[in-house]
Amino acid sequence: MPSILITGASRGIGYEFLRQYSSDTQNTVIGLVRNKLATERKVSEDTDLQGRSNIHILQADITDYNALKQAAADTADTTGGSLDYIIANAGLVPKFDLFLPIGELGKQPEELTKTFREAFEINVIGNVHLFNLFLPLVLAGQTKKVITISSGLADNSFTNKWGATPGALYAASKAAMNTVIAKFNAQYKKDGVLFLALCPGPVEVGHYDGATAADLAAVEPMLGIFREYSPGYERPKAPEVSVRMMRDVIEASSLEKGDGGAFKSHYGNQQWV
Repeated sequence: MPSILITGASRGIGYEFLRQYSSDTQNTVIGLVRNKLATERKVSEDTDLQGRSNIHILQADITDYNALKQAAADTADTTGGSLDYIIANAGLVPKFDLFLPIGELGKQPEELTKTFREAFEINVIGNVHLFNLFLPLVLAGQTKKVITISSGLADNSFTNKWGATPGALYAASKAAMNTVIAKFNAQYKKDGVLFLALCPGPVEVGHYDGATAADLAAVEPMLGIFREYSPGYERPKAPEVSVRMMRDVIEASSLEKGDGGAFKSHYGNQQWV
């Protein structure tokens, strides 16, 4: 019976992973969230998820080491001491750097510093602790796949070629996490653990909710880049579509194919949009 841990499972991509993986009754699906009661209520009210006894919700903030340690113990109790997949989806997409280039962000040095620290604490350090605490369970599992949700904005070649300026702080934190994935791969590939950084592509999860007209005007050049980079691009994918594509990539990837420590898109290559 495969077991899957999904962080940030209360909404967006994480919730869609929870929904899709739990559709197979043979899977044990553990959602790690910051608000357990609210997520359990959401699951219970979701007509698609009602009656799915294979869903287990645990509470832990990705930045709370002791809470993650307890979640690892609780996961072991639920699965019998092993874990097949980690989907490290929890993360921060700051509003601060969503629309403006890094030179403009520098005009607000205190906010830049605060946001950069938060992005690294959540998107990088939290995941390092997550992996270290849960790896004993993964090593006892059968599938041994550890996935982190990354971003094509973390690809320096894409940034340099296409002039992709938004999301500088977010992209830097994801680039750091890609390196972390490579380092974990270097240590644990001998034990059969696949570490993979995976980009979902542009997905409609509400990042631009509440954006002003000026904000939308600022991001329009980025949308123009997407259209030039991927002719025919019109709008972000629905979470259902992106997650289905990512699951296909996860299942197809292996150490034997040379995928350990790799950075891939939802297409299984490095086409980000």
